[in-house]
Amino acid sequence: MATSLNSPATETTETDEAAGISAPSSSSTRWFILFLLALGVLISFIDRTSIGSAIADKGFVKEFGLSNVGRGWINSAFFWSYGIAQVPMGWLVDRYGVKRPYAIFFAMWCVICAVTGTITLLPVLFGARLLVGVAEAIVIPASYRWIRNNFDESRSGLAVGIFAMGNKFGPAIGAPAAAWLIYNYSWRAVFYAMCAVGVLWLASWVFLVRDDTPRPEERAAIAKRASGITLGGALRSPVVWGGMLTNFCYGYFTFYCMTWMPAYLVEKRGLSLAKSGVFTFFSFAGIAIMAAIAGWAADMLIARGKDPVLVRKGFVIAGFFGGCTVLLGSTASDLNTALFWNVTSLTLLGLATANNLALCRLTLIPKQAVGLVTGVQQVATSLAGGVSASLSGWLLAVSGSYDLPMKVIFVFLLIGAAGTWILLRPEWAPKINEN
Repeated sequence: MATSLNSPATETTETDEAAGISAPSSSSTRWFILFLLALGVLISFIDRTSIGSAIADKGFVKEFGLSNVGRGWINSAFFWSYGIAQVPMGWLVDRYGVKRPYAIFFAMWCVICAVTGTITLLPVLFGARLLVGVAEAIVIPASYRWIRNNFDESRSGLAVGIFAMGNKFGPAIGAPAAAWLIYNYSWRAVFYAMCAVGVLWLASWVFLVRDDTPRPEERAAIAKRASGITLGGALRSPVVWGGMLTNFCYGYFTFYCMTWMPAYLVEKRGLSLAKSGVFTFFSFAGIAIMAAIAGWAADMLIARGKDPVLVRKGFVIAGFFGGCTVLLGSTASDLNTALFWNVTSLTLLGLATANNLALCRLTLIPKQAVGLVTGVQQVATSLAGGVSASLSGWLLAVSGSYDLPMKVIFVFLLIGAAGTWILLRPEWAPKINEN
C-alpha cells in the first residue's frame, strides 16, 4: 500500500475542519507535495513552449501551410479554452479537493498529447490545442488551493516562488528540449515525449498523495462556506479586478516569450533553432530563480514586521519596471546586446512573479475563496496568452517587424505597474457573507 504524503498536522483548527478545508500537512510532507505541484506545472508549461518551437520549424509550417497569422492562431488556441475553463475548475477544487480532479484532467492531457503526435490536418490540430487548454485548466486553481491550505503568510511568498519556478523552468527546459527533438526526430516526437513524462508524473501523484476528497457529510459545510462569496461578489471587488489586470499585463510578456521568442531569435536575430532554445532557457531560468529569491526576500521582510501588502506591492512594481528593459533588447543593433537584454528583461520581471501571485491570490483573498478567485484571475492570464500570441502574429504581419510587438509589451508592463499601486488595497478585498 502506498504511503500517504499529506497527513494532517496538529495545528488544524476546528473552524477549518468544519468548513471542510484540508488540514495542513506536516512540514516535510508539504514541501514534497509543493515540489510535486511545481513539477506538474513545469510539465504543463513545457507543452505551451513546445508549440512555440514547432511554429519556428520550417517543416511544421510547411506541413500545415501556416502564415504568420495562422501561426498566431495555433499558438493562441490553447489559451482560449484554458481561460473559459478556469472558473469551473476553481469551483471544482473548492468543493471536491485537489487530488482527484487534478489526476482526472492530467490523465486527459496525457492522452491528448499522444494523439497530437498523429495529427495531419490543421483543423484537428487546432481542436486538439483547445482540448489541451481545458485539461490544463485544473493546474493553477488546484495548486493555489493546496498552497493556501498548507502555508501561512510568512511562508507563502517562498512557497509560491518555488511553485512559480515550475511554470518558468517549463519554458526554460521545453524550448531547448523541443528544439533538440525537432532537429533530431520531428515535431511529432515532442508530443510523444511529453505524454511519456506526464504519465510518470501522474503515477507519482496518484500513488503518493493523500486523497482529500471530502466525505459526503462534509460537503454541505463546504458548500455553505464556499457560498459565502459568489462569482458576482468576487467581481465587485477592485482587488479581484486589479489581480486580473496585473495577471494580464504580466502574462502578456511571459506568454509572448513562450510562443514567439524562438521565432524572434531565429528570424530577427539569425540564430539557429537549437541556439534559440538555449537563450530561451536562460531567459526563463532567470525569471524562475529571481521569482524564488524575491518571494523569499519579501517573506523575510514580512516576518520582521513589515506590512505584507506594501512589501509585495513594492516587489511587483519593481518587476514590471524591470521588464520594460525589453525595449533595450528589441532596439539594439548589436546581437550580444540584444541577447543580454532579452534575458535580463524577463529575469527582472521575476521580482513580480511570486509576490504578485501571493498578493492577489493569497494575501488579499479569504481562504475559502482562493479557488474561485484564482480561477477568475486565471481567465485574465489565459486571455493574455491568447491575445499575446494572436495579436503579436498580426502585428508582425502588418508591420513586417518584431519591433511593434515589443512596444506593445512595454505599454502593458507600465499599465501593470499602475494597476498594482492603485487597485491592490486591503480595504477593497472580497468580502465574505457569514450568514
